[in-house]
Amino acid sequence: MHRVAVVVLPPVVTFDISIPSLILGNARVNGAPAYEVVLCTPQPGTIPSRDGVDLVVRRGLATLRKADTVIVTGACERHRADSSLLRELRRAHAAGKRMASICTGAFVLAQAGILDGRRATTYWRYSEEFRQRFPAVKLDPDVLFVEDGTVFTSAGVAAGVDLVLHLVSRDFGAGVANDVARHAVVPPARAGGQAQFIPHAIAATTGDSLAALREWVQKNLHRPISLADLAARARTSERTLTRRFRRETGTSPLQWLLALRIDRAKELLETTRLPMDRVAEHSGLGNADSLRQHFARRLGVSPAAYRASFRQDRMRA
Repeated sequence: MHRVAVVVLPPVVTFDISIPSLILGNARVNGAPAYEVVLCTPQPGTIPSRDGVDLVVRRGLATLRKADTVIVTGACERHRADSSLLRELRRAHAAGKRMASICTGAFVLAQAGILDGRRATTYWRYSEEFRQRFPAVKLDPDVLFVEDGTVFTSAGVAAGVDLVLHLVSRDFGAGVANDVARHAVVPPARAGGQAQFIPHAIAATTGDSLAALREWVQKNLHRPISLADLAARARTSERTLTRRFRRETGTSPLQWLLALRIDRAKELLETTRLPMDRVAEHSGLGNADSLRQHFARRLGVSPAAYRASFRQDRMRA
């Protein structure tokens, strides 16, 4: 079981600390819990919140020493972190533990020096302050989250959901992450103008939505689908469709379609014993050679290597 220490900093935003518990606490692999999530704080006891509800955290910072991943929640008092916390964070990072932050928790990681020379993000409202205080950090305020080696940072509070789902996907594969997302009734990831490690096909919608078109595509991935097909299905011109798609998802219709096909291939590799040609056929990627090329370009691994890493024990034929 992967052990996760969640650092709670007063006054806490309760939604921040609920994210790891909600997402990681519902991750299952072969029916068993995938994570153990433990809350800790520099001074155990009653922790005030911004939401009018006090929180009791019984564990101290020694919890970090037994963790595999450390997640620092948003720091409402972000200007001066507890010195004992900074010391324990540096120790955890030096020990090779995976480090992550939600929202303004990035300020704490930066004060510990963990973000120096790395790409990172934080809540956009404080991006200019962050840039001035930590010039050694390569701040990218236009993304939902950033992965830089073993260090992960997310933007505003809700982006913490995207980040933690990404951690689940990296640990146990897209299938497990998608199950957790369905349980939490959130999209597995939000596509957009982000430079995430794994672009995802499911996007947030607006009032002028292409949700019906996206739903149709997901049911017909095995078919050849062109831009003209998509435009005809949406009853609009290719140019208008492309403009609407970029507005809603931050990407082009064909790039979105390719990301969706790769996601389908990943799930088939994780959950079935289908040969590579059949995986490519069912996901609309053509043949095994085309499948290998797309995986090498997008994921940096072969389909066979991906299956070996994320294969689930109970595979259907």
